[in-house]
Parts: sequence; structure tokens; C-alpha cells
Amino acid sequence: MKTPDGVPANSASVSRLSQMGALARRAGLDGFLLALIGMILLAYLWPAPGIQEGPFSLSRIANYGVTLIFFLYGLRLNLEKLRAGLSNWRLHMLVHVTTFLVFPLLVLAVREVFAAGNQPLLWLGAFYVAALPSTVSSSVVMVSIAGGNLPAAIFNASISSLIGVFITPLWMGLFLSTSSLEFDLWPVIGKLTLQVLLPVVLGLVLNKRIGGFADRNRKYIRYFDQSVILLIVYTSFCESFARNMFAGYSAGDIIGLSGLMLALFFLVYGITYVAGNWMGFNREDRITALFCGSKKSLVQGSVMSKVLFPDATVVGIVLLPIMLYHALQLIAASVIAQAMARRAGRAVVGE
Repeated sequence: MKTPDGVPANSASVSRLSQMGALARRAGLDGFLLALIGMILLAYLWPAPGIQEGPFSLSRIANYGVTLIFFLYGLRLNLEKLRAGLSNWRLHMLVHVTTFLVFPLLVLAVREVFAAGNQPLLWLGAFYVAALPSTVSSSVVMVSIAGGNLPAAIFNASISSLIGVFITPLWMGLFLSTSSLEFDLWPVIGKLTLQVLLPVVLGLVLNKRIGGFADRNRKYIRYFDQSVILLIVYTSFCESFARNMFAGYSAGDIIGLSGLMLALFFLVYGITYVAGNWMGFNREDRITALFCGSKKSLVQGSVMSKVLFPDATVVGIVLLPIMLYHALQLIAASVIAQAMARRAGRAVVGE
């Protein structure tokens, strides 16, 4: 059977599916995002496996996965390349001031909005987004697509993750210690040292010996990272759904939170754009500042939540803002990066 154009029907269907898939990828809707949604749905329908206790429980396996993620991350860091990137200090300063100072101050400014709606956990989740470091992989990918300063993007994304190990708990400690959640900063720092910092340092030490293995298998390591994140999301939402933690939140609350996360992205993006122009950056450095300074890491948010929030019942709610921000930042950044690439292409042709 053929279509009116003379193309076999099966081939036409495959072609349409391929076009739809390509369009979805350009918009930032990749398989990982769909898998995240699937994990939340699975946790809602079948929470029992995620809340079981024991030495080989899913929650315990996720904890082991966190440690391995940070070991592999350290294994891929190259100290010589990081040292070489130190010279562009003005760009680095803008990225990290935006990531660790501007973001938290902006979310602090809207705290009363959440307080008026009696939604302290959603605000805590939004502030957790603001306190997190920049994402590594997607920042670098977007900078590459848009034609920015790629070495600087790699440097800033890598350093941001290391700084976040210290800065994120300090920011969160200001509010967790005064909330109804149990929080003691020093035990958390000790746990972060053992579960996060020590594996990173061990990976760095072994970089020269087996760092090449990590580089050659970067694709498979990314799949492992994503699998651990999916497991963390599943177990976290299992706890929240099993204990009916979302009962007080309506669809309007979630839509409003999504709007806030999108507004936060564009507000920080705009501030970074103005600051980059004011500081006289060239086009490549402006692009790097824009994408590295406006992104937040779902990887770090997921894995550090296992340490920062000992009450497993609230983790699903606290993770909801970073999951929304992650999805929305990918979609918005993908559209912007593609537009920048097209403008750069037209400029080259015009020459």
C-alpha cells in the first residue's frame, strides 16, 4: 500500500515518526525526560518496592550508586586542563556568582509568596534548586551548539560541581536547621565527605592511570548516571506517595510552580546577559556565561538529596522543583541554542 505521493505506507509512517522524534529532541524532550515521568507514574501505581528496607533494598542500591557516580566524575576530571582554564577569571566569576549567589537571593525574595499559600516544602524545593551547582553535560552541549567558548564551559561546569559539594549544604543549612525537618550540618558534611568528596578525590588520584577508560566509555557512564537518577526519583516518590505527602497540593500548585521555575530561568538568563555585555565579553564568552550560569544540575540535586534530607517522605516533594526546572531549562536552552547557531550561520554566510 502506498501514499498519494507514491511512498510505501510503512516507510511514510517511519519517516513521520523520525521527524517527530527529531523535533522532540530539538525541543529538549529526550528519552530521559520521558523516563523521569515514567518513574513518577510507576511510583504512584506501585510504590511498594521503593519503600522496602534491607541491605539490598532499592534505596540502599541508590546510595551505592551515588558514591560510584562521584567516583566516575572524579575519574573524568583532568587537573591539568582545569589549571589551564583558570586564566579567564572574569568569566568564571560571573558564572559562579550567578549560580551560587544570584539564584538563592532571587528565590529568597519570593519566600513570602509560598508562605502565604502555606507551601513551605515547595519553597524549600525551589530554594534547593537555587542552591545547586550548574549542570555539566547539558551546559557543555548547549554551549557547543550555540558556538560558545567550549573549554571555558567544561572548566566552569566541572568546578561548579565541586564547589556545590560545599556551598549547597551551607545554603540549605540556613533553612533546614530552622524548619520542622531534622537537620544537623556537621553530620551532613561528614556524610558528604564520605559519600561525595572522598570518591571524587579518589577518582582524581586515579585519573592518570585509568582516566582514559572513563573517557572511552563516557556514553555508558552517562547511561549509568541516568539509571541511578531514575532509581533515586522512583524511591523518593514511592516514599511520598505511600505516605500521601502530595494530598495537599493541587494541579494549580504544580502549574504555578512550573511557571515560577520557567520565570526563574529567564530572569537569571536575562541578568547574566546584561552582566556579560556590561563586562565586555565577546560572543563566545557571553554564550558560555549564559548557559553555564542559568542551568541547574538534576544529577547533583538527586544524589545530594539522599544526604541532605534524612526524612525520606519529603524528598519527592523537595525534588519536584528541580525536576520541573530540569525539563524546562532543557527545552528553553535547546530552543535558544539552536536560534543562536542559526544566527551565527547566517552571519558567516553574510560575510
